[in-house]
Amino acid sequence: MTSTELTTSTATFIPGPASPYQGDIARYWDGEARPVNLRLGDVDGLYHHHYGIGAIDHAALGDTNDAGYESRLVSELHRLESAQAEVLLDHLGPIGRDDTLLDAGCGRGGSMVMAHQRFGCNVEGVTLSAKQAEFANRRALELGIEDRVRARVCNMLDTPLDSGQAAASWNNESSMYVDLEDLFAEHSRVLSVGGRYVTITGCWNPRYGQPSKWVSQINAHFECNIHSRREYLRAMANNRLVPQAVIDLTPETLPYWELRATSSLVTGIETAFINSYKDGSFQYLLIAADRV
Repeated sequence: MTSTELTTSTATFIPGPASPYQGDIARYWDGEARPVNLRLGDVDGLYHHHYGIGAIDHAALGDTNDAGYESRLVSELHRLESAQAEVLLDHLGPIGRDDTLLDAGCGRGGSMVMAHQRFGCNVEGVTLSAKQAEFANRRALELGIEDRVRARVCNMLDTPLDSGQAAASWNNESSMYVDLEDLFAEHSRVLSVGGRYVTITGCWNPRYGQPSKWVSQINAHFECNIHSRREYLRAMANNRLVPQAVIDLTPETLPYWELRATSSLVTGIETAFINSYKDGSFQYLLIAADRV
């Protein structure tokens, strides 16, 4: 089933936004329908809202002059973004079938489906976008996993999970929409002691001095506020989250962006990502931390 076949008839309770900014973000993602997200998801039914990592499979791409090249390029971009989600899941640690995971900023639910398929566990997702939540829930229904995978419309800073309920939680390119102190306080609350939190995120590099013009362009494009690497580590320390791994994925994500820039799916922001990664002002990090 493709993105165009997924309807949004499922009723969803939509709470009012807690702030005008949240209302703006909800409207932004309710209206978002970029081909770079939907066409990639149509490859295999996993709809992501993050970027990719890994080396390009040039043999799979084949001849650029071939009529099927663009379709193969889309499949390759999707393979790379699913590879990114696999790396995040790799860092969650041991997860049992009876465990509950939290995807904070779940988008259209691709990572939730992958987590359930790998661990057999329950996955709760939260998003400000009613359109995204309905899409994710309809996809779970189509897959027959609606009793184990669910998206809800709510603020990731105030989730409906009980304290200590989650064995693990994550933000996959969604933490730039919130205050980090508030975010990590909520993850610390919902995680069980010893539970694992993972984020993959773009952050500006303090060694550069200040956010570069490229970072400012990315902020404007996505209506977000990119944080520095230092802010992530400080806010985690303040909220009982102790990093176990800090991995610079910048070299791993650059091939994705360079390939995407050659496709018909360009959005105009590709140059900012490529240049900021190359000049060192922007980094793509994975941070895995344990709740103590």
